[in-house]
Amino acid sequence: MFLHEAELGQEEKVTFRKVTAIIRTDRTQYVLERLKVLGVPGMSLTRVKGYGEYMDFYSTDWCVSHVRVEMFVQAARVDDIVHAIMDEAHTGVAGDGIVAVLPVERLYHIRTGEESRNIEV
Repeated sequence: MFLHEAELGQEEKVTFRKVTAIIRTDRTQYVLERLKVLGVPGMSLTRVKGYGEYMDFYSTDWCVSHVRVEMFVQAARVDDIVHAIMDEAHTGVAGDGIVAVLPVERLYHIRTGEESRNIEV
Protein backbone atom coordinates (compact mmCIF):
# COMPACT_ATOMS: atom_id res chain seq x y z
CA MET A 1 0.00 0.00 0.00
CA PHE A 2 1.47 3.32 -1.06
CA LEU A 3 0.34 6.60 0.41
CA HIS A 4 0.19 9.40 -2.12
CA GLU A 5 0.15 13.16 -1.58
CA ALA A 6 -3.65 13.32 -1.77
CA GLU A 7 -3.88 10.79 1.09
CA LEU A 8 -1.54 12.78 3.35
CA GLY A 9 -4.32 15.14 4.34
CA GLN A 10 -3.43 18.40 6.04
CA GLU A 11 0.06 17.30 7.14
CA GLU A 12 2.86 19.50 5.92
CA LYS A 13 5.01 17.83 3.29
CA VAL A 14 8.74 17.90 4.07
CA THR A 15 11.11 18.67 1.21
CA PHE A 16 14.13 16.40 0.87
CA ARG A 17 17.43 16.69 -0.97
CA LYS A 18 19.93 14.06 -1.97
CA VAL A 19 23.48 15.02 -1.02
CA THR A 20 26.24 13.14 -2.83
CA ALA A 21 29.89 13.71 -2.05
CA ILE A 22 32.87 12.07 -3.71
CA ILE A 23 35.83 12.41 -1.35
CA ARG A 24 39.35 11.13 -0.80
CA THR A 25 39.40 7.75 0.93
CA ASP A 26 41.71 9.03 3.66
CA ARG A 27 39.19 11.79 4.62
CA THR A 28 36.21 9.43 4.94
CA GLN A 29 36.41 8.88 8.71
CA TYR A 30 36.65 12.63 9.37
CA VAL A 31 33.56 13.29 7.25
CA LEU A 32 31.58 10.47 8.86
CA GLU A 33 32.37 11.61 12.38
CA ARG A 34 31.31 15.16 11.59
CA LEU A 35 28.04 13.98 10.02
CA LYS A 36 27.31 11.89 13.13
CA VAL A 37 27.85 14.98 15.30
CA LEU A 38 25.33 16.83 13.11
CA GLY A 39 22.83 14.02 13.67
CA VAL A 40 22.54 12.85 10.07
CA PRO A 41 20.12 9.90 10.42
CA GLY A 42 21.71 7.68 7.76
CA MET A 43 24.05 7.53 4.81
CA SER A 44 25.52 5.11 2.29
CA LEU A 45 29.18 4.70 1.41
CA THR A 46 30.52 3.25 -1.82
CA ARG A 47 34.07 2.81 -3.02
CA VAL A 48 34.35 4.34 -6.48
CA LYS A 49 36.99 4.89 -9.13
CA GLY A 50 37.13 7.71 -11.62
CA TYR A 51 38.93 10.82 -12.70
CA GLY A 52 38.14 14.49 -12.96
CA GLU A 53 40.21 17.39 -11.73
CA TYR A 54 42.90 14.89 -10.70
CA MET A 55 44.04 11.96 -12.85
CA ASP A 56 46.52 9.19 -12.11
CA PHE A 57 48.69 9.31 -15.20
CA TYR A 58 50.65 6.29 -13.93
CA SER A 59 47.54 4.13 -14.24
CA THR A 60 46.41 2.87 -17.67
CA ASP A 61 42.84 4.07 -17.02
CA TRP A 62 43.83 7.31 -15.18
CA CYS A 63 41.36 6.40 -12.41
CA VAL A 64 41.76 7.29 -8.76
CA SER A 65 39.97 5.57 -5.85
CA HIS A 66 37.54 7.70 -3.85
CA VAL A 67 34.52 7.17 -1.60
CA ARG A 68 31.00 8.28 -2.53
CA VAL A 69 28.88 9.38 0.46
CA GLU A 70 25.15 9.65 -0.21
CA MET A 71 22.28 10.72 2.02
CA PHE A 72 18.73 12.00 1.90
CA VAL A 73 18.19 14.94 4.22
CA GLN A 74 15.65 17.61 4.98
CA ALA A 75 16.19 20.58 2.65
CA ALA A 76 16.58 22.95 5.61
CA ARG A 77 19.69 21.04 6.76
CA VAL A 78 21.53 20.92 3.44
CA ASP A 79 23.77 23.98 3.92
CA ASP A 80 25.10 22.77 7.29
CA ILE A 81 25.74 19.29 5.93
CA VAL A 82 27.47 20.51 2.77
CA HIS A 83 29.72 22.86 4.75
CA ALA A 84 30.61 20.05 7.17
CA ILE A 85 31.56 17.71 4.32
CA MET A 86 33.61 20.38 2.59
CA ASP A 87 35.39 21.37 5.83
CA GLU A 88 36.36 17.79 6.69
CA ALA A 89 37.19 16.61 3.15
CA HIS A 90 39.31 19.65 2.25
CA THR A 91 43.09 19.21 1.90
CA GLY A 92 43.72 21.95 -0.66
CA VAL A 93 45.19 19.50 -3.16
CA ALA A 94 43.70 18.64 -6.57
CA GLY A 95 41.38 15.66 -6.21
CA ASP A 96 39.69 16.68 -2.94
CA GLY A 97 36.35 15.78 -4.55
CA ILE A 98 32.92 17.25 -5.15
CA VAL A 99 29.56 17.68 -3.42
CA ALA A 100 26.28 17.69 -5.35
CA VAL A 101 22.80 18.52 -4.04
CA LEU A 102 19.79 17.24 -5.96
CA PRO A 103 16.05 17.73 -5.38
CA VAL A 104 14.05 14.66 -4.31
CA GLU A 105 10.56 14.45 -5.70
CA ARG A 106 9.39 11.67 -3.38
CA LEU A 107 10.97 9.38 -0.80
CA TYR A 108 9.43 6.07 0.31
CA HIS A 109 10.28 3.53 2.97
CA ILE A 110 10.25 0.07 1.38
CA ARG A 111 9.37 -1.70 4.64
CA THR A 112 6.16 0.28 5.23
CA GLY A 113 5.39 1.50 1.73
CA GLU A 114 4.81 4.96 3.18
CA GLU A 115 6.10 8.22 1.82
CA SER A 116 8.58 9.81 4.18
CA ARG A 117 7.15 12.94 5.77
CA ASN A 118 9.67 13.73 8.46
CA ILE A 119 13.35 14.15 9.16
CA GLU A 120 13.90 10.50 10.08
CA VAL A 121 14.75 8.99 6.74
